[in-house]
Amino acid sequence: MYIPDYYKNENPEEINAFLSENAFGILVSQRNGKMLATHIPLELERTGGGKLVLQGHISGENSQREHFENGEEVLAIFTGPHAYVSSSWYDFEGVPTWNYISVHVYGKIRIVGYDELFEALKKLVDKYERGRENPTRIENLSKKTMMMARSVVGFEIEITNIEAAKKLSQNRDAKNYASVVSHLEQSADPGARGIASEMKKMPK
Repeated sequence: MYIPDYYKNENPEEINAFLSENAFGILVSQRNGKMLATHIPLELERTGGGKLVLQGHISGENSQREHFENGEEVLAIFTGPHAYVSSSWYDFEGVPTWNYISVHVYGKIRIVGYDELFEALKKLVDKYERGRENPTRIENLSKKTMMMARSVVGFEIEITNIEAAKKLSQNRDAKNYASVVSHLEQSADPGARGIASEMKKMPK
């Protein structure tokens, strides 16, 4: 991913928090010249040995499973809020642009067995059921229902490299930066307001 220096995010804690909060990603793989991608939740976890990994699963009917040979390199793409930025908001002549937050995670995939898959599914469901009135619990589902888990392919991605971009008008002076924030805050678009919120966290 091309990232100018002033848009690079190299803060590990911030990146990890972003991955946890924006876990619905795009898993991209390539084999024999063919590229495939699947939109799935990919949960950031730390192994007992302290390594960061992504855990996920896909349907056994998904042809991308044919790319999942142990040790194969894959790319996971995560995006956060994004918004159009009009150059009319500046006090000088410029061009429109787009503000966004994104992270690319590269790693080596490993197919996991049913026990590891079960634990990963439990963590995934517990995370998103938290705070609900009648939360679903994987361990409480019947054997018949859990047979569905036998039809999915679970995997773990050992992270080898992370590229993180936070393009939030850092190249603008304080006055024009504030103007961009103000206009984004007035937008009806949730993404625009989300970017405004992120910009207000930045030191300027």
